[in-house]
Amino acid sequence: MALRQTMSLSQNLVITPQLQQAIKLLQMSRLELETQVRSELEENPILEEAEVLKEEDFQRTKEAETQTSVDNSEVAVDTTSSESVQDPQKQDEFEWESYLETQHKAPREASSGQEEIMNYENIISSTQTLHEHIYWQVKMTGFSEQEGKAADAIIAHIDDDGYLKVPLNQIAEEEKLDIDDLEDALSLIHEFDPPGVGARDLKECLLIQAKLLEEDTNDLVQLINNHLKDLEKKNYEAIAKGLNRSMEEVIEICKIIYAMEPKPGRSYAGNDTHYVTPDVYVYKVGDDYVVSLNEDGLPKLKISNFYKNMLKGGANPTGDQKASEYIQEKLKSAVWLIKSIHQRQRTIFKVTDSIVKHQKEFFEKGAGHLKPMVLRDIANDIGMHESTVSRVTTSKYVHTPQGIYELKYFFNSGISSSDGGEDLASESVKLKLKEIVSKEDPKKPLSDQKLVELLRKEGIEIARRTVAKYRDVLKILPSSQRKKYF
Repeated sequence: MALRQTMSLSQNLVITPQLQQAIKLLQMSRLELETQVRSELEENPILEEAEVLKEEDFQRTKEAETQTSVDNSEVAVDTTSSESVQDPQKQDEFEWESYLETQHKAPREASSGQEEIMNYENIISSTQTLHEHIYWQVKMTGFSEQEGKAADAIIAHIDDDGYLKVPLNQIAEEEKLDIDDLEDALSLIHEFDPPGVGARDLKECLLIQAKLLEEDTNDLVQLINNHLKDLEKKNYEAIAKGLNRSMEEVIEICKIIYAMEPKPGRSYAGNDTHYVTPDVYVYKVGDDYVVSLNEDGLPKLKISNFYKNMLKGGANPTGDQKASEYIQEKLKSAVWLIKSIHQRQRTIFKVTDSIVKHQKEFFEKGAGHLKPMVLRDIANDIGMHESTVSRVTTSKYVHTPQGIYELKYFFNSGISSSDGGEDLASESVKLKLKEIVSKEDPKKPLSDQKLVELLRKEGIEIARRTVAKYRDVLKILPSSQRKKYF
């Protein structure tokens, strides 16, 4: 054996940090992109936020990138017009006369008696949480100090649905409390509002609510204790047999249970609305559809004139070579960020424009006319890789005449047509399935096999297991659980 030094030539795929950043920006949502850009504005002194980003900015940024790579000693990046170039050390002249005149007029206007009327719609109101509501009841009940500590420990472990999922012995060990005190406090909390709060499971929650009823609850309690599984499956025959009651009596008892609240804390849950800001708009102009990017809210970036002029003239006020190298590095990073954002926006535009061409019937007639489409169809049309299309369509939304949709919504597998026509998109089949179920007789719900037969009459060739899968996706219960007796 001997040590030898050899030389070999091979090709390796290397992803540079700049390319990694471009890929990362491509798959970011709109909110994530805005957060990332704000972070870059804080960290990179070369970057500035411009009020208006002109069409020629990208071309000038590209020229700046070329000049930076050719000669690092002289870099010129012109992202604004010559008229807007200003010395950052100069301050705009302040119109003191206009300011003083405004200040003199203000007291007279204030004394005119036209005070602004409070707009009560603008007042922010705070809602009481479930825990706050329970704590308030503890204070109003007059617990002793020891009982109050036990109640506070229990309330701290109640989840947002109103359930106590942590065992009492675990709470006693963690909080150094007596288990008997916890049990006594829990029995009192079970009498609090909302009914059922502090229950450890669904059965206990329903039993607590049943005990609050003033009518005879013997059969009701027996049903909850022994036939909850049958009630879940709506197997009323088994319940009637177990309770030795008629079907009508069982149905009346079940009506009471259905009126109970399985999640006591739901009424105190937050109802914050989450808004979706579309990344791109699709408008109908005449007989055609126009794609327009949504640039509102996104910071417009430009290169700082101060550092640009410094590097352009080859001047270094500090005389520090490290400072000059730092500015050069930050400049390259800023140029690449601007380029990556432009590339991201152009890719979103291309993908959306291609989707519009492939799914024109959807934009005309709605979701029922969605066509089967896969990532490869769009990738081949715009000349990009499928992985790029997948990243672009992730967490991106488009505003269409039919509503707001995620770009991934338009990609569907195909279902064969029984009449030999064009394949149907899986999303269209789901909508058709939902429509058929919505029109069924609640007392005689359609089985999966019957749904298959009805879809075949509509020209849709589909298997029963596929119908069951789509039904689960649409959160439609099986026919045995959809049946209604009242």
